[in-house]
Amino acid sequence: MSEADPSASSGQGPSAGSGGTLEQAVEEAAQLIHAASHVVALVGAGLSVESGIPPFRGPGGLWTKYGEPDLRDYERFVENPKQWWEERISRKGSYQELIDALAQAKPSGGHTALKEMEDLGYLRHIITQNIDNLHQEAGSRAVTEIHGNRTKLRCMGCSHRWPLDQFAIDELPPTCPECGGMVKSDTVMFGEPIPRDAMAECIRQSEMCDCMLLVGTSAVVYPAAGFPVDVKRSGGRLIEVNPNETPLTELSDVVLRAPAGESLALVVSRLREMAGAR
Repeated sequence: MSEADPSASSGQGPSAGSGGTLEQAVEEAAQLIHAASHVVALVGAGLSVESGIPPFRGPGGLWTKYGEPDLRDYERFVENPKQWWEERISRKGSYQELIDALAQAKPSGGHTALKEMEDLGYLRHIITQNIDNLHQEAGSRAVTEIHGNRTKLRCMGCSHRWPLDQFAIDELPPTCPECGGMVKSDTVMFGEPIPRDAMAECIRQSEMCDCMLLVGTSAVVYPAAGFPVDVKRSGGRLIEVNPNETPLTELSDVVLRAPAGESLALVVSRLREMAGAR
């Protein structure tokens, strides 16, 4: 995917509304969504943070506290999958804080707003970089998880996925009952290729997208960070929903500089009004 390039924008800087207020930005965002034919949301870790899940980067981030993860994680798994599974089952390591937070997390107002936007017929698809399963818990249906799902397992051979509670682990490493391939956690490790079916769906959705919501994404993790750039270069519009500036801010047509739970709820409220007037 291509790197973010400010020259790919329409020549206009991001707008938070003509007067710079959240209310005006909400109106502009609702107008863009209402006029679009295929709206896709690209969701990042910022939305998980609103559900109490700690981020990886920045102040208070897990990597800040415990150090960067092993970039050879997937290579180590392939070299000794039995040992990896033994460590996973014993829950060794410095990520117990994340495991506990994931277990306790509930969908935030931002998750609910995206689900409601889908119910209204505006949001066609969610591409999420999060592994927390909160979109599904909120009721969203059209979701592609580019980095996998913590509640599932996946066969490395045929890519079949199972909920954790529906797969009996009788041996280490477990094997696929369909093809005999090795089974691992569904979450994508450092150094592991994005699953082919997930990547293909992300590309397909980006090609159809004429308005993309950038919800809580830092826009630094590829390939996901390249999807908005591709949408912009194809003439689509970008709406950034983030309390913080990102590398994609300058490419965005509208910026909602507030948490998703607050700003997207306002957008949905306005879309309901507009849907009623159709």
